[in-house]
Amino acid sequence: MAVTSIPQFHNDPGVETIQIGAKTFECIGATAPFDHPHVYLDMSTDNEIVCPYCSTHYVFDAALDGSSANPSACGMHK
Repeated sequence: MAVTSIPQFHNDPGVETIQIGAKTFECIGATAPFDHPHVYLDMSTDNEIVCPYCSTHYVFDAALDGSSANPSACGMHK
């Protein structure tokens, strides 16, 4: 059985928009202890989504690998 990991992204820098290389991911808000409930988001056929907890605007960027973010400080692995 293949084990896959859903990438996590956070918004410690407090930016309005984060470009990411994944369409399915987990937003944690900020890193612990300032995180919000971890929410799984799926852009599906869209190229952007807004987190319902922290209002971070995520935009898909196909040039980034699946766990990368721009700004790079917003990405982390589970």
